Amino acid sequence: MSKAQAMLGQFKQEVAGTRKALERVPFEKAEWAPHEKSMTLGRLAGHIAEMHGWGASILTSDEFDMAPVGEEAYQAPVFGSTDEILAALDAGVAAVEAALPGVSDEAWIEHWSLKMGGKEVFGSPRGAMFGTIAMNHVIHHRGQLSVYLRLFNVPVPGMYGPSADEH
Repeated sequence: MSKAQAMLGQFKQEVAGTRKALERVPFEKAEWAPHEKSMTLGRLAGHIAEMHGWGASILTSDEFDMAPVGEEAYQAPVFGSTDEILAALDAGVAAVEAALPGVSDEAWIEHWSLKMGGKEVFGSPRGAMFGTIAMNHVIHHRGQLSVYLRLFNVPVPGMYGPSADEH
């Protein structure tokens, strides 16, 4: 079994938990943030969804430049509903699931770069970057989202077994 194929099961497990959390986003409160330095609920949920597409990019390219010289900078998508966020999640997940099984063990260890204006911000082997961005970064923000849900008294879904709301 290749490294990428082994990652597929873990990816699918994490996506299931992420989807459960995103399904519960009360989008009528999308502009709310717990602090002035925090993302709004809508932006946080959208960011979680968009990162899966970034995971596909890591698997299918050698770099991503957030602001390529002479070109338009990356603009985060703006979503108008929870359904739009879920559609973005599903599209990103489908792209990862299509690409992941074809990533060779050799490609898994090749260098991948996140750039800004042609300069590397950070880089690492493709597999490490995929794990960091498409898995760990999503899990981090999903944890934040679960706090937002709790603050709105929305039942928090279990991610690794039942939550306090699912007993």
